[in-house]
Amino acid sequence: MKLKSILSYLTCMVICTAELSAQTKPVLSYFDLKDVRLLPGPFKHAEDLDLTYLLTLDADRLLAPFLREAGLPQKKESYTNWENTGLDGHIGGHYISALAHMYASTGDLQIKRRLDYMLSTLKQCQEANGNGYIGGVPGGQVIWEEIRQGNIQAGGFNLNSKWVPLYNIHKTYAGLRDAYLLTGNKEAKDMLINMTDWAIRLVQQLSDKQIQDMLRSEHGGLNETFADVAAITQNPAYLTLARKFSHQEILTPLIQHQDQLTGKHANTQIPKVLGFKRIADIAQDETWEDAARYFWELVVSKRSISIGGNSVSEHFNPTDDFSKMVHSIEGPETCNTYNMLRLTKMLHQTDPQGKYLDYYERSLYNHILSSQHPEHGGFVYFTQIRPGHYRVYSQPHTSMWCCVGSGIENHAKYGEMIYAHQDDQLYVNLFIPSRLNWREQGVEVVQENNYPEQASTRLIIHPKQKTSTFTLHIRKPIWLKEAPTVRINGQVYQITEQDQDMLSIKRKWKKGDRVDIELPMAIHTEQLPDRSNYYSLLYGPIVLGARVATETLPDLRADDSRMGHVAKGRQIPSSDLPILTTDPSEIPNLVKPIAAKPLHFSLAGLRLGKEHISMELEPFYKIHDSRYIIYWPQATEKELAELQEKMERDELESLKLDALTLDKVVCGEQQPESDHFIQQQNSVAGVFDDTRWREAEGWFSYIMKKERNQTADIYIKYVDEQAARATEIWVNDTQAGTLSTEAGTPGIKTVRFTLAQKLLTANELKIKVAGSGSAKSHKILEIRLVSRP
Repeated sequence: MKLKSILSYLTCMVICTAELSAQTKPVLSYFDLKDVRLLPGPFKHAEDLDLTYLLTLDADRLLAPFLREAGLPQKKESYTNWENTGLDGHIGGHYISALAHMYASTGDLQIKRRLDYMLSTLKQCQEANGNGYIGGVPGGQVIWEEIRQGNIQAGGFNLNSKWVPLYNIHKTYAGLRDAYLLTGNKEAKDMLINMTDWAIRLVQQLSDKQIQDMLRSEHGGLNETFADVAAITQNPAYLTLARKFSHQEILTPLIQHQDQLTGKHANTQIPKVLGFKRIADIAQDETWEDAARYFWELVVSKRSISIGGNSVSEHFNPTDDFSKMVHSIEGPETCNTYNMLRLTKMLHQTDPQGKYLDYYERSLYNHILSSQHPEHGGFVYFTQIRPGHYRVYSQPHTSMWCCVGSGIENHAKYGEMIYAHQDDQLYVNLFIPSRLNWREQGVEVVQENNYPEQASTRLIIHPKQKTSTFTLHIRKPIWLKEAPTVRINGQVYQITEQDQDMLSIKRKWKKGDRVDIELPMAIHTEQLPDRSNYYSLLYGPIVLGARVATETLPDLRADDSRMGHVAKGRQIPSSDLPILTTDPSEIPNLVKPIAAKPLHFSLAGLRLGKEHISMELEPFYKIHDSRYIIYWPQATEKELAELQEKMERDELESLKLDALTLDKVVCGEQQPESDHFIQQQNSVAGVFDDTRWREAEGWFSYIMKKERNQTADIYIKYVDEQAARATEIWVNDTQAGTLSTEAGTPGIKTVRFTLAQKLLTANELKIKVAGSGSAKSHKILEIRLVSRP
């Protein structure tokens, strides 16, 4: 059987079973990655850097958790960071996917040998386990047996006291799937099916209610991979499993077109929707298809910013209030955009629309491409939009975050969406220099350009016979300043067939035919979705940013600490940064090109204090190792004084507190709690008005750090509801204080406790929150260790 790219292969398979027979027919097919080769340009450069990063990683260290859990000798110690603190093995799964994509994209034999080595070792692990399971989850065999017997203790980011083990093993499933579909490795296929059979046995004694309870714990896109196995094997039992692993708490509101995303952990939800879409494609389920489309609209239209990213501190913020995103140093997460692009690709294949390609291009350049350092190849976790802040980059042997896992995949598959085809129709979706081998038509297409520095692209057609007749469709982006000009062999060509999204040329093509397309760009603005007075500047699809400040940034390259992915340096007060002082409609007129510097512009109309200044703009994807601005506060001269006063007032106390903070946990928020090694008994987390909290009938605790002998206090932010609540705060088994319900107005309150003298010598403190007596604890919002002012 001839392998196709993941989506075209899976959606085009004929599955002769009762439920799977009504297959959704894609409108478009995507090309195999092996048929698209990148040519010199920013994306080829990113691909080359990624290939080096992949080969720098040590396969034996990535395999160590799998060997350990299978009872086999480890050749080397596991990596540190997330790889030895509970999420052991998750990067190994991503690594297999990345190797498979990179080999398909480049044909590099070193990559192929590394992939084969990973797979052969995992096969040994599966054989040693003896039940089909492969995984690096610490103590995994024990918790899986607990789950099988119906002993389920699930939280948002834990399952039976383990850190998202379902999410973890999803990466292994996806890696095996990609290795088979992209490289034809039959061992990967057999391992994938055997591991899916293990999953069927895992839940076969559980009720639907028990499975749904289990799915409260983050589980990646397991429903998608199980649906993929159904397509690969033509066995409907795997589609039944995929439906069982579809989280109804998320699916039902989407089916009913209800937006219940605010406050939810963003990248927990997006992979679930990929599964809804995948199942819809196989089962021709229009209801689930509609749910996936509705989710895409909610995220892209209401929750995404100019770079295409979404979320703040990993969670969906309210659609009518982006203030937290503007102020936070934990802006859009790269993993979210990785998964949103996968969903966009799936939706476009069955419902081709220009809006999907516009979003894809915007996110690819401004978030994905910008998330890789252009010299050492490190990856970014948070791309915050707080004016004047900066980003931190991974290192191969210290940083094992989720955004490293998705990052090594992102830059290995840039060829997947540039072109599409259907019968004798060829679609040019993206303007990325590349060479296409259209095997079915016997045609090679070469795309050459210096885009986006030059607003044009060239296509050179090379039929393998003397001529070839087909229709060439060229995307018409939403950002076009005016109608594009098309020339064929130097002569202006009048387009007669076109729709809103495509220019179409049908002709008998001969060798060397050259199509030149001019794509006029212009400066335009994009306001934050909540319509607050923050504006981003773009040239065509390219977000422009400005570098600010010149001081040394000490943590640009992350260490192996659990919070190493956060840029924790000084936060510049908004009052110390420039403000646009003009009417919003006039902002584009303040931007002028800089001679002899393509894609560099001067932005006037800025006020810094009482001084009028201008700043230089450049593509955001080229700004690295620097503080930057991509969203500009705006006010007219009349509004300026009031805005400056408000910005200073809003930030003054929070910046003072941040400056004193030695360590911080936002309670109920997945990553900070995981990074502080949460333990708990009879505690629950929740959210109200985008504010996350944790409370306990029993207790919960975190490990927090400070310098040895450093004087510090404990700062607690909590909700006083005037209910019968009482809370004890313990530090290293010494009671530090209590919270009790106070008379007066309920609301959010804070308290500070002084650390006992004997605790000051410690650099690690176990902060424990417990209900007092028979009372439940207060809802705790955040805990900090703060130095005394």
